[in-house]
Amino acid sequence: MPNPLDSSTAALPDPDLEARLDRVVQASLAERRLVGCVVLVARDGVPVYRRAAGLADREAGRPMREDTLFRLASVTKVFVSTAALVLVAQGRLALDEPLDRKLPEFRPCLADGRPARISLRQALSHSAGLGYRFLEEDADGPYARAGVSDGMDRSGIDLAENLRRIAQVPLLYPPGSQWGYSLATDVVGALVARVCGGSLGDALREWVGVPLGLLDSGFEPPTAERLATVYVSDTPAPHRLAEGETVAPLDGCVGIRFEPARAFDADAFHSGGAGMVGSAGDVLALLESLRRGGAPLLPPALVEEMGRDQIGGPDLPTAPGFGFGLGFSVLRDPRAANSPESPGTWRWGGAYGHSWFVDRARALSVVALTNTLYEGMNGRFVEDLRDAVYGRGGHGR
Repeated sequence: MPNPLDSSTAALPDPDLEARLDRVVQASLAERRLVGCVVLVARDGVPVYRRAAGLADREAGRPMREDTLFRLASVTKVFVSTAALVLVAQGRLALDEPLDRKLPEFRPCLADGRPARISLRQALSHSAGLGYRFLEEDADGPYARAGVSDGMDRSGIDLAENLRRIAQVPLLYPPGSQWGYSLATDVVGALVARVCGGSLGDALREWVGVPLGLLDSGFEPPTAERLATVYVSDTPAPHRLAEGETVAPLDGCVGIRFEPARAFDADAFHSGGAGMVGSAGDVLALLESLRRGGAPLLPPALVEEMGRDQIGGPDLPTAPGFGFGLGFSVLRDPRAANSPESPGTWRWGGAYGHSWFVDRARALSVVALTNTLYEGMNGRFVEDLRDAVYGRGGHGR
């Protein structure tokens, strides 16, 4: 499949789009909220904006390039969720089949000791009852005591051992009864690897990477010259992320222990929720495949299911107006979200400083990978960029 950004002669349907987006990018750099970014926008499959700006490594003076690689963190989830659905399309998995049919060793229990069975649908929609170590209230939470890895540290354990540790911790609620962001996609990654009979990286390459012609995204250690250095939002300017530094994305949680050297560790387990390295162009290629209906990866019916709000009940705790599909959030109510996006828009991001969204009603796919956490994931830059895409006024205008 050709890269959706290969065209260099695409006309801009919105003649002011480039100027609006440039203002947002320039403001984020001038105000020292970001160190660098790559922003790609496609409409109807045609590139309408592409910009690499700022620095990939500030101390070395290395400029950001369109082919710069990033630690993808939770942007990994859309790749792994798609791979799982490819196996569903092949009849090798079923959405409502319990995970323990293929992963018999993964049988967590409820808090009262009763066994509970988690389906693939519940895992993909984060209604499985699992949690994240970084979301615990303190450093002595159940996941911490079990030695669970969130897939961002250099834990020294393999995927099977992490799965065993996750299964030791009682579920937070009966599967399917609530929503809670969790290590469920890491479990899905283990399931995909088990069904395919190799590593998760091998499965992603075969079922996603090769069909889409992706060359830059996977679990292989990257070359240092192409990988962006990571920075943390700070005053008066972002500081370089230290090895082992813990940074909380939300108030009230212990935070993520970042070990950026993990990207170069060939022995680090393949974390299905956070472990990939990749490029903005590869992320856009995957999103565009899904936006157009799934070919050559998935049938349209499975893409529709992927983008259907699966959870019901209240909105996501930190995202008013949003529900959740099979691998990413789904916009329920633009008014509640204070967003110009269309109902049904898909959106997610990554803790190293990334955001993306797909508005199928307007044939829009937008990818913004930055090297500054958490500004590039949920800071002002994310809202300003979104509003500029739609021509709505904001800080960046």
